[in-house]
Amino acid sequence: MIFVEWKKAPKELVDFITEKMKVVKCDYRKMFGYPAYFINGNMFVGVFGDRLFLRLSDGDIARLAETQEDVSAFEPVKGRPMKGYVFLPKSVYSDSALFEEWLHKSIEYVSSLPPKQKQK
Repeated sequence: MIFVEWKKAPKELVDFITEKMKVVKCDYRKMFGYPAYFINGNMFVGVFGDRLFLRLSDGDIARLAETQEDVSAFEPVKGRPMKGYVFLPKSVYSDSALFEEWLHKSIEYVSSLPPKQKQK
C-alpha cells in the first residue's frame, strides 16, 4: 500500500472544521492521523493533509463537480479512492455560505445511511 504523502494539517484548517462541528451532533475521532467527524458511525467530513473532504451522494458529487473546479476523489491510499468522498476545493470552504450548503448536504446524506456496526 502506498499512502499519499503525509502533510501536517494547517492549524487554521483544523480550527475551522472544529468550530463548524460545534453545532453538529456528531462524534470526533482521528482517521489517517487527522481530525474526522462521524454520524452514526459513518464518517462525513474531515481533514487530510492540507485539504478538507466530504461524503456526498453520487448526485451531489456530480452537482459539485459541475459547479466547482478542482473537485477530486478522496484518495488516502494511492490508487484506492474512497467511494462517495471528495476533496473540496478551497473556493468552497473559504465561502462560508457555500461550505454550509455542502456540509448540510453531507450531513443529510450520511444521516440517511444505516448506522455503522462496530467491528469486533
